Amino acid sequence: MTSSLPIHEQLNVLADATRTRLLYALEREELTVGELCQVLQAPQSTVSRHLKTLGDQGWVEQRREGSKRFYRARATHLGATERRVWLLVREQVSATATAGQDSARLASVLAERAESSAQFFSATADDWDEVRRDLFGSNFDHVALLGMADPHWTVADLGCGSGALSGLLAPFVENIVAVDASPQMLEGARRRLATCQNVEVRQGDLEALPIEDGSCDLATLFLVLHHVAQPSRVLAEAKRVLRPGGRLLLVDMASHDREGYRQEMGHVWLGFAAEDMERLLAEAGFASARVRALPPQPQAKGPNLFLAAADVSTAARSQTTTAIRGATGVR
Repeated sequence: MTSSLPIHEQLNVLADATRTRLLYALEREELTVGELCQVLQAPQSTVSRHLKTLGDQGWVEQRREGSKRFYRARATHLGATERRVWLLVREQVSATATAGQDSARLASVLAERAESSAQFFSATADDWDEVRRDLFGSNFDHVALLGMADPHWTVADLGCGSGALSGLLAPFVENIVAVDASPQMLEGARRRLATCQNVEVRQGDLEALPIEDGSCDLATLFLVLHHVAQPSRVLAEAKRVLRPGGRLLLVDMASHDREGYRQEMGHVWLGFAAEDMERLLAEAGFASARVRALPPQPQAKGPNLFLAAADVSTAARSQTTTAIRGATGVR
């Protein structure tokens, strides 16, 4: 409440037993008028009348959800005077047998809510994946996982192509540097990312990235490495631009025998075996490399994919810096 009514007016509001029972129930749970009628065993006209009094005096607030209207107590947002009055009244109300019966009926109302949901899932368990896909699409959960990104991160989207991944990441991180060698791809990326103020698109080779040393928290290489002549140099560059504790996420094709991809799509490598990818990451100086197969998508026509994740350790960065300084004579 932004202002307090005189104490005698507040006492008058709470002098009615039905209103105090309503407030006691609504302090514990948000409820509809129909549910409050069940809890108090009172007619709708009575419940609605007392809710209006409580609402007019600022003790109760409401919100609409579809065709229903839910009510909740504002007891935790009251002014000092109202709060003291309510604590005194609630102590008396909660100790009554009527309050105990109301609480039992409140538990029953909440159980009915849970039962309704349980019945739905019981009836649709076998078809739930299809129902969820029809309602929300097939990849909302994957996109939602982007919320795990640190909002202060700077991300290097390496081989960004038309900017699809940068567009997905942009709302969740502080900055993105999107790099690709193809002017045509970058033209599409700039169009796609025109409204993303935190994405900078740069043209450059993955073997010599136009990104400062240790300036990024995450580097991504999604369906890129099989196109490059020297994967080891690309991985070394990715490590160079990452800070200590930074991480590389790499998605690419598992080893396959589709030789036509070389001519059709300019593939240099026919995918990578897990052990080869782990070796390449280790040789590039990454730590804790993890390679996992991704579940095949039902409609996908290409080879199976894998995800590789690896980190830049603080110790590894320190050793690399020391070695570079030793080789160059810099102290």
